[in-house]
Amino acid sequence: MRRRDFLQIGGLGVMSALASMTTGYRGFSEEMADKTLKVGLIGTGWYGKSDLLKVLQVAPVNVVALCDVNRQHLEAAGELTAARQVSKKVPKLYEDWREMLDSEQFDLMLVDTPDHQHALPGIEAMRRGIDLFVQKPIGVDVAECQALVRTARETGRVCQVGLQRRGTHHLIDMKEKIIDSGRLGQVVQVSIYTYYGMGDIFQDPCDPPEWLNYDLWTGPAPMRPFYPMVADRMWRSFFEYGNGTLGDMGVHMFDMARWLLGLGWPKRITSVGGRYVFTKGIQNIPDTQTVIFDYENLQVIWNHRWAGRLPDERHPWGAYLYGTEGTLKASVFGWDFLPKDRSKPTESGEVLYEYDLFPEDQNEDPSLHIEKHTSEGMRTLMRDFIRQHEERGKCISDIEEGVISTACCVLGNVSMNLGQALSYDIATGQTDSQAANALLARPYREGWTHPEGGPF
Repeated sequence: MRRRDFLQIGGLGVMSALASMTTGYRGFSEEMADKTLKVGLIGTGWYGKSDLLKVLQVAPVNVVALCDVNRQHLEAAGELTAARQVSKKVPKLYEDWREMLDSEQFDLMLVDTPDHQHALPGIEAMRRGIDLFVQKPIGVDVAECQALVRTARETGRVCQVGLQRRGTHHLIDMKEKIIDSGRLGQVVQVSIYTYYGMGDIFQDPCDPPEWLNYDLWTGPAPMRPFYPMVADRMWRSFFEYGNGTLGDMGVHMFDMARWLLGLGWPKRITSVGGRYVFTKGIQNIPDTQTVIFDYENLQVIWNHRWAGRLPDERHPWGAYLYGTEGTLKASVFGWDFLPKDRSKPTESGEVLYEYDLFPEDQNEDPSLHIEKHTSEGMRTLMRDFIRQHEERGKCISDIEEGVISTACCVLGNVSMNLGQALSYDIATGQTDSQAANALLARPYREGWTHPEGGPF
């Protein structure tokens, strides 16, 4: 479905709109339905498999090649793909994404690597004429983000970013019913947050296992001693590979707030935080952080902390939108609207699981760790990505939206580390701080070349 199709959902009701939609491969033009698009995936771990399964559910694709430096992940993904795709063929398996791009032809490329490896393969794929789906955050520094959007525009490639709130039905329905209708009134503040945390992590360094090419896994990042946790999802605990909880969880909620309210770049970004509680482990990201994205007459305020209880069990990762006519609570699991004169919600919505349309989701192998509450949103993004591949339009979660949401979170960490507020100038691609400008591009390890940043 295209974005304008979603805007009609409120009039039909979410469920009736879904009934008018299609399942499986239907919903595309007859010409498109007869095509078999050649798809590749770089990064076959947790979310790589998740994204791949969504593509296989919604489109007649042929997954021709997979790439990962982790041979265990790669071989498992090959078997999974063969079991799910129509051809039943095992894709060709590659360890190095550069070799894969040199050897195969693709229509679409999915990049689901750890964050520090998003930019380079994404840029190279687009330069070779391949449309790109890249997971959030699109880069680990501002210059990577700038280079990605510039490449997309210069090459004319379609680029979708995995910010799935923009394709999530219960939030689309909420946006139309409560925000766009004016029932919330003027929004004066937005609180975005997560209170998930990991605590101290204790591991000893060791030799990398024989099934992991740790040098290629590290790529342009600084070479660190190997810890077993980085071979799984816990690489997020190190700034060398990402941007902490803000860059991982915060980018989703900041992007959701921007989308709901039609916000672009903030006027100013200010952040404080650090390791206040969990200070003994090997992780090096903040356990507590606050960021103010200042839009002058509106502030979007991010908070995360690893200590204490969840303040709202129903909405553990989400946003509170405070308006002159009430308060709107929105999260990955549902939403609640409280008019200003009520202490309890008068209207609510729930996440849509689509088990009736895709029963395999309910019975998915637990070892895949599929986030069932995000599945319908991801399918929406994948349908839209493939549709825009045909129509050559901008996606629901276009690369430029991904740049704003990612770069602002990156700058939030820069503000925290420098202890100063920052303003970003779109025209120059610089901030108002020389110290911050020196941090817009992270140094790459020898043998890797940083893409050129600057305005786009």
